[in-house]
Amino acid sequence: MAISDWPTAERPREKLLARGASALSDAELLALFLRVGVRGKSAVDLARDLIERFGSLTRLCNASADAFSAVPGMGPAKYAQLQAVLELARRALNESMRDTDMLDTPDAVRNWLRLRIGSLPHEVFWVLMLDARNCLIDATELFRGTLTQTSVYPREVVKLALAHNAAAVILAHNHPSGTREPSQADELLTRNLKQALDLVDIRVLDHFVVTAHAEPVSFAERGML
Repeated sequence: MAISDWPTAERPREKLLARGASALSDAELLALFLRVGVRGKSAVDLARDLIERFGSLTRLCNASADAFSAVPGMGPAKYAQLQAVLELARRALNESMRDTDMLDTPDAVRNWLRLRIGSLPHEVFWVLMLDARNCLIDATELFRGTLTQTSVYPREVVKLALAHNAAAVILAHNHPSGTREPSQADELLTRNLKQALDLVDIRVLDHFVVTAHAEPVSFAERGML
């Protein structure tokens, strides 16, 4: 059945306008992005198939251009549109973090990190630099490693923070394996970075371990800083 044949209150667009975007399922939100289905499938049916094919909405959003375009009804143009939507979300979160105390908006930090690095197939290390009001100055990918490890040099982190005149930093790296728990190497790295940054009077506010399908783990909340 075509969406136009559904009861008005159950159509994704009308439901969003009446009840807000949070009232829609993942498939309904994706259907609004897709706009149309394919022969024999409504946009909602197609959206459900896409999420099932890739395993989750997050994996769909982070699929490669080739993998996404290989799905019947998809293509480079639709892939480009999806990536543009994701980048808009990242930039909107980025703007909100520049204007507010990041310690007061931990959910925004977590959401931004998951969007940015949660589903990457390789490990990366990011430094978020903050001013004296704990507002974001800039965020930089400083190191990129293999699937299981990356080399992070305290000297480079200190140089970056000083170059941006940062008063504090938030550190983050991802675990492509999906394991949320910080490793002993993560704990040692955090201690070394904190000691190096203490020497130049730059505070380490937190270190997040980020995965695709779970809330990032906060060192600060666990009392590990």
